[in-house]
Amino acid sequence: MFKGKIKSWILLFAAVFIICIGAFLLLRHGSIGTVAVIRVDGEVYKKIDLDTVTVAYDIEIKTKYGYNKIHVDKGSICISKSDCRDQICVKQGKISDDGVPIICMPHRVTIEIEGDKIDA
Repeated sequence: MFKGKIKSWILLFAAVFIICIGAFLLLRHGSIGTVAVIRVDGEVYKKIDLDTVTVAYDIEIKTKYGYNKIHVDKGSICISKSDCRDQICVKQGKISDDGVPIICMPHRVTIEIEGDKIDA
């Protein structure tokens, strides 16, 4: 009688343990999918799914505020060239996951990595 209950409890704990490990791994490695959102003057300029990029390419943004060249590669994005004075946006380098965005304040350009592609 006790063996049946013990087996049930062991199975329950094993299932909970597996679910917890799966959730931990998912959260640890970030979100599923990497979508970069480029904004100019607060408006969405372009959204790029970085996981589907097969060949690296550049995007040139010319506005009344200045010029930025954005380099897009598989899984990462950066501002490779800018005519702003301080060059902080260029010096920041590549970003590949949600966290710290790239911001070029003089040109009002921001690049952020949004979370997963699927609604959860």
